[in-house]
Amino acid sequence: MATELIRGLYNITPDLQGGVVTIGNFDGVHLGHQALILQVKKIAARLNKPSIVVTFEPQPLEFFATLKKDFTPAARLTKLREKFSALAATGVDKVVMVHFDEKLASQPPSEFISEILVKKLHTQYLIVGDDFRFGAMRKGDFELLRQKGQELGFIAESLPSIVFDNERVSSTRVRKALIAGDLEYAKKLLARPYTMMGRVVHGDKLGRKLGFPTANIYLHRAVTPIQGIFAVRVHGIESTPILGAANVGIRPTVGGTRALLEVYLLNFNRDIYGKHVTVEFCKKIRDEERYNNLDILKNAIANDVIETENYFKSIQK
Repeated sequence: MATELIRGLYNITPDLQGGVVTIGNFDGVHLGHQALILQVKKIAARLNKPSIVVTFEPQPLEFFATLKKDFTPAARLTKLREKFSALAATGVDKVVMVHFDEKLASQPPSEFISEILVKKLHTQYLIVGDDFRFGAMRKGDFELLRQKGQELGFIAESLPSIVFDNERVSSTRVRKALIAGDLEYAKKLLARPYTMMGRVVHGDKLGRKLGFPTANIYLHRAVTPIQGIFAVRVHGIESTPILGAANVGIRPTVGGTRALLEVYLLNFNRDIYGKHVTVEFCKKIRDEERYNNLDILKNAIANDVIETENYFKSIQK
């Protein structure tokens, strides 16, 4: 059965109640998140109850950033569609997206438990990570959940962090690997390649003028977790992925200001405007640079395409 997305607490129906629940941001849905959800599914199967992930949109740090003009949250690994896709891949029954606003930000931890976990979800079993914090000022912790569970009739369980290379797996570690261009290490922490999703839109056709027409995807991120030129595979156009060279950045040579993902598809020439695609990042070629003129930029793109082609040839041997 496909994972169901429930937008907002007001859409919770009786079939969502009495389940096994976990709560968190789940940015990236990395190894630690996957272990947590696996435990939720095991308990849910044993109790014959729905397995439920509760997460937040916007993420709390994004919400607080809107209140402080000089505060920029860390680059988000997964936007809503990407996060849901990764959560659905775990096989969890339900994903509840809770709108994070001023009311939720100021809600005391005890009220969060009584109003959301008990009255809304009728939680029977709750599993969280050992670093989970919640409620106003992040004052709520596992010990409070355990105590309130005994009082209000649900079981609370804490799962230890997953360790990889002698260090706790976290969204921060994934970001660091991506910023460093180490896609293979990020892949190990995620247990899958790093991807971005989006709809192909019309651009300014500069790539076409330079002889390298691109599929353009707006990223809708204040900060991107990766920047530069990459060898990629693009899923969602044909039954098999299409190889390409991609640029993630603001295009400084032409005075760009908004983060954009541009993909030049190798040996491909079809109209794909409006298509929803998933771009899989395979290898970083180089950082994005500013060039003095378009001729130099054109030569740089040509070299990037050659290096991308050589990379894919090398891994096919």
